[in-house]
Amino acid sequence: MTYIEPSPDVLQGRLLGGREGQVAAAISRALARAGGRGLLVGGCVRDALLGRPVRDLDLEVYGLALERVESVLGDFGSVARVGRSFGVLRLAGLDIDVSLPRRDSKTAPGHRGFSVEVDPELPFEAASRRRDLTLNSIGFDPETKVLLDPHGGLADLTAGVLRATDPRHFSEDPLRGLRVAQLAARLEMRPEAGLVALCGELDLSELPGERCWGEFRKWLLQGVRPSLGLAFLHESRQLRFFPELEALHGVPQDPRWHPEGDVLVHTGMALDAAVALRDVAAVESREALVFGVLCHDLGKPETTRVDAGRVRALGHDRAGVAPTQRLLERLRASTALIAAVCALVRHHLAPAQWFAQGASDRAYRRLARELEAAGTQLQVLEAVARADAWGRTTEDARAERFPAGDAFLARAEALAIQRRAPVDVVQGRHLLARGLEAGPRFGEILRACRAVQDETGESDVERILAQVLEARDGG
Repeated sequence: MTYIEPSPDVLQGRLLGGREGQVAAAISRALARAGGRGLLVGGCVRDALLGRPVRDLDLEVYGLALERVESVLGDFGSVARVGRSFGVLRLAGLDIDVSLPRRDSKTAPGHRGFSVEVDPELPFEAASRRRDLTLNSIGFDPETKVLLDPHGGLADLTAGVLRATDPRHFSEDPLRGLRVAQLAARLEMRPEAGLVALCGELDLSELPGERCWGEFRKWLLQGVRPSLGLAFLHESRQLRFFPELEALHGVPQDPRWHPEGDVLVHTGMALDAAVALRDVAAVESREALVFGVLCHDLGKPETTRVDAGRVRALGHDRAGVAPTQRLLERLRASTALIAAVCALVRHHLAPAQWFAQGASDRAYRRLARELEAAGTQLQVLEAVARADAWGRTTEDARAERFPAGDAFLARAEALAIQRRAPVDVVQGRHLLARGLEAGPRFGEILRACRAVQDETGESDVERILAQVLEARDGG
């Protein structure tokens, strides 16, 4: 992504448009009247410079004590103290963080092992030095429309380079290694060699899984080219903290089906292919889709064998469930998401295989039920399989053809199960109407009715019940 310098008025419009921007502008004016100076800093300035949507606003206030800043903010609503010891305040109901400049010093392992000194008189050059990357160390004064760039962030934006603001302080928070990966994927920018080396020295093991999870989500849900993030994690040796992913490197694949290279290369390409599929998927399905693609081949390191020059990974779909669960549990993913992703990994070969095998309607219905029980759907499974098929350098992949997936979706749509499992035709109330008493036998009969429905597609209650009850009574 190439930086194109906008005019000060355009930049101000990008930053201060919308509800939050208008409030931030009013706060800036109020701070100036009180003798302070409010600067927009961090990702909002970076995104405005790149012409990207600006979401959260960060306003850093100079020249005023924290109590005075809090008093000024009180005129605009309820002030939430999200990090008062760090000099961070937030207006309730608005995506605006207001902070004071500070010095951070690492004093102990972990993300809380910092000594923080808030100093409203700290020069911007010194205050911005604590930020991770030069492109996040640019400030904008909404009153004077002046950009402050003491660390060369504009030049790096122009060159498409990610560079540490201050190598001496970069390593104070190991999470920055993952942040570089997700920014590389989101901004399509390359980390320079010094930054790669810095990230290679980070110890991600001291990070709680929840913090890593946030960066993984940004990487996979917002990345334009997620493969860049994966390649960076490999190059900087950070994959060693995620052994299930590191194990993909060097695992061979049959060049007839995977001429692109090893499993890690293929996974990156599949993630890139998933971007378009992710953007058209239902919002509630996107997380399962992208993590399903990330994890779909985690079973290959265990199952890959080379025999007489032929590379095979029989059963890698089933074998991939355990490493998927380990990885996502360590990242503190929700139980519901883990269940959905494990089901997608377990069945990701079905769309391609069933096309060749001519699977029955009953198989489709049963798979729809299994996926729904795990919190996902046939159409999400097909999207994972499509990303798998397109994440290669075969002729079909280059042309974005996946006839097996097309047929799988058409069959699911014809059966009206692409988004949900079949609704059970026979319910408990039907058994009660027959004079049957509630009890263990109910469950057995209902399961048998479901099997008949899935096998035959029958939708008539009486015909299903007649078949099941006659069979149970000996015909």
